[in-house]
Amino acid sequence: MSVRPLSEFVILHLGLGSFHRAHQAFYLQQLIEAGDARWSLSGANLRPDMAELLSALRAQDGCYTLETVSPAGDYRYQRIGAIREVLAWEPSLAQVVARGADPRTRIVSFTVTEAGYYLGPQDRLDADDAELADDLARARRGEAGQTIYGAVCAILRARSANADAGPVTLLNCDNLRHNGERFRRGLLEFIEQAGLPGLAAWVRENTTCPNAMVDRITPRPPPELRQRVREATGREDAAPVTAERFTQWVIEDDFIHGRPDWARVGVELADSVQPYEEAKIRILNASHSCIAWAGTLVGLQYIHEGTHTPEIRQMAFDYVTDDVIPCLNRGGRPSPVDLPAYRDVVLERFGNPAIRDTNQRVAMDGFSKIPGFIAPTVRERLAHGESIAGVAMLPALFLAFLRRWHQGTLPYAYQDQGMDEATAHAICDAADPVAALCADAGLWGDAAGDARLEQAVREAGARVRTLIGGKRA
Repeated sequence: MSVRPLSEFVILHLGLGSFHRAHQAFYLQQLIEAGDARWSLSGANLRPDMAELLSALRAQDGCYTLETVSPAGDYRYQRIGAIREVLAWEPSLAQVVARGADPRTRIVSFTVTEAGYYLGPQDRLDADDAELADDLARARRGEAGQTIYGAVCAILRARSANADAGPVTLLNCDNLRHNGERFRRGLLEFIEQAGLPGLAAWVRENTTCPNAMVDRITPRPPPELRQRVREATGREDAAPVTAERFTQWVIEDDFIHGRPDWARVGVELADSVQPYEEAKIRILNASHSCIAWAGTLVGLQYIHEGTHTPEIRQMAFDYVTDDVIPCLNRGGRPSPVDLPAYRDVVLERFGNPAIRDTNQRVAMDGFSKIPGFIAPTVRERLAHGESIAGVAMLPALFLAFLRRWHQGTLPYAYQDQGMDEATAHAICDAADPVAALCADAGLWGDAAGDARLEQAVREAGARVRTLIGGKRA
């Protein structure tokens, strides 16, 4: 544990990976450097898979270097000291629970992948998931778990038993659409299934869960990053992070027990994050996956390489222009976001060669990204009788990518927390893989089996094969 004293108010963050350290911790550092040091971060992980990183951060008292780079290749280095406490992982999560129940802790925030919410098509918890079932059993025994629900349930149970602790805000910092409200539903369902009705009542009265939208491309730190930091700063840093210069954070201003003055350092506090969220998820996140799948299929390693490939860039551009922007400007209520300008900025960011973001990182979790990032545009355009030729390219690319995984010919290991491997292999082994993919209700919801979706993906698949063949030739 770090020895630096905590501030007057504390944010406990669950998930000390690169994104949190390049984004939320960065914003708090900006506020501290602006003269407001009332808040600090305490950080922890819920699983034992980052022991080396946590050890390095503890050895550096939670401090590390953030490298940012612009599309023009301008590198800058900043020392981040906003994380004053790094809690070691151990199975009981006792230190994490104690910090969450401390009266100084006013916000518990977390960064979770889409699959880490274990939500089915109707936003109900996936009752068949073994990890979730294990955590429910732990909660019934009064123990903390390793899922976000199992950990937060234990924190809130301890907090509700501390008369001095007071209410707490639960703040998502990730890409799940409507993340605050969906997490709240999942959490309450988890608590009720664990047989804790008194805790559920306390949570309803003493917590808020603002929706939030986050954005900063943060690749996995490359091996050479430590040397760049050493050459630029003279410091040996065992836990540096690198990110693009661009950053954005929009949060619904619904905090029950205080918050940092984030607006002072560029955070947008809004009544609703929905238009920003939809623009980011449908334009940035979906086209990011499009470029990663396409780049992998034609033999590229990095996102910027695919973005600079004219056919791939045009594919992403057309998807956004033809299908997404009309959806987001529908019904006489134009988005407050300048969508064409946002599209162009996104593609410029993806083309930044200094970021060296890998296709492997961005291509992961397709079984969560299709329902979250892509299917809403499909359903909306089909409901209005409109073409889905642009958006159909994305599932067609994913299917071609998935078939490479099925055959064992991907150039890297594919990680997908939302994928049932038996289901994925069955799709690829089907007599008609396109029909099998388009019939999967977990991916498409009520659009599953729609003949228009199947036809569009079939036609898009022919274009994908032309792309792959042309690039190989």
